[in-house]
Formats: sequence, C-alpha cells, structure tokens
Amino acid sequence: MMQVNLNNPAEIRNAGFNALREALGPVGMVRFIQQFDTGYGDYTKEKQESPDISHEEAVAMMMQRRTKK
Repeated sequence: MMQVNLNNPAEIRNAGFNALREALGPVGMVRFIQQFDTGYGDYTKEKQESPDISHEEAVAMMMQRRTKK
C-alpha cells in the first residue's frame, strides 16, 4: 500500500484518483466523478430573467459568439 501524507491535499487527491482508476478503470472513474459535479448558477432564476427567443435567434447568437473567438 502506498504511503500518503494526509496533510497534503494533492497527495490525497492523487491517491484517490489512482484507487478509483484501479477499482473502476478509467471510464468508470470518470463516470463516478461526474456524479459529484453539481454545476453552478441558478437555472430557475436565469430562465425567468431571460427573454424567450426563437430557435433562429439562438443559433444566430451562438454563431456570433463563435466568430468572436
């Protein structure tokens, strides 16, 4: 068993990822970690503040953002 410095968050994180990868494989590890992503923001509030737009308007906005990059 690997010796982990429990006072070092980076070592704990690496040991945890290694244990998950060994137990679940790379795909299983990613799927497990994705379960804990809570996202961000307040969808309900943002939806109420956003005006209803048509599909065409949404596509135009996305294309405009894409060309700025």
